[in-house]
Amino acid sequence: MRRRTPPPPSPLPQRDGIDAVRVRLPADGPWSTVREYLTERLSAAGAGVVDGMFDAGVFVGADGRPVAGDAPYEPGMFVWFHRELPAEVPVPFPLEIVYRDAHIVVADKPHFLATTPRGGHVTQTALARLRRELDIPALGAAHRLDRLTAGLVLFTVRPGERGAYQGLFADRRVHKVYEAVAPYDAALALPRTVRSRILKERGVLAAREVAGEPNAVTRVELLAHRPEHGLGRYRLVPGTGQTHQLRVHLNALGVPILGDPLYPEVAAPVPAGDFRRPLQLLARELGFTDPVTGREHRFRSGRSLGAWTAYEDWAAREGRAGRQ
Repeated sequence: MRRRTPPPPSPLPQRDGIDAVRVRLPADGPWSTVREYLTERLSAAGAGVVDGMFDAGVFVGADGRPVAGDAPYEPGMFVWFHRELPAEVPVPFPLEIVYRDAHIVVADKPHFLATTPRGGHVTQTALARLRRELDIPALGAAHRLDRLTAGLVLFTVRPGERGAYQGLFADRRVHKVYEAVAPYDAALALPRTVRSRILKERGVLAAREVAGEPNAVTRVELLAHRPEHGLGRYRLVPGTGQTHQLRVHLNALGVPILGDPLYPEVAAPVPAGDFRRPLQLLARELGFTDPVTGREHRFRSGRSLGAWTAYEDWAAREGRAGRQ
């Protein structure tokens, strides 16, 4: 089997912790110039935008020099450019470092901060912030934690080792424990293991349970409850990693996680910069055998869930934006 030649390194440095976009021209097509192809490829940017980018010398080749718009189309040619980044409201909470060595970084992520760039969240992500703050441009994420979920996330320092750490999660060789705050139901028999089949359809915000062979397994335990607020603090141990699995399973048990904008019902979007009522879900523990060093790692988040430690403050409709 013929091995694929890796692309050349980017001639452009990162901006705000974000890599330049790399485009490879297809092996065949009707285009006679680089401009023709990129105008079609980037048509969503709007009329005249690509022309302006060529005029400004935004597109560069592997040598770092600007590519002329009338440059002949060359199949397999690589072109790089920096896209315009969306304006983002800064997430005003610290991103704590739990552990760091030559191979990995373990961060304790706050609520509302996405793990990696996606959609409208680009520079305000854990990956971009860590690249800037730690000055590690090659830092990569070994897995992702939902933007609304707080807690432990594993990053890799060396690109050549990333696959080994990602394999830990793909092969379910990582011990993960979550905590959640949700309504307390005295009639709900716990502990129990929930098994169901979860379907997450593209373009649909919420996942749902459907008939069929289970693909999602969660151990649910009650750690404590507070009668004065009718709340329980739950320990969740996922045996699988389906999208929104913990949120779907607690909702199916009749105790949806507090602050959840999707379960049991999809709520209206909150304004940008409203950080008052975070989802009460925390990735508390992360444990694994390091595939590179062989070291046994056990990490624990130092964060707390606001609805448990200060329910009245968390539940208040009015309050100072930016408080967790």
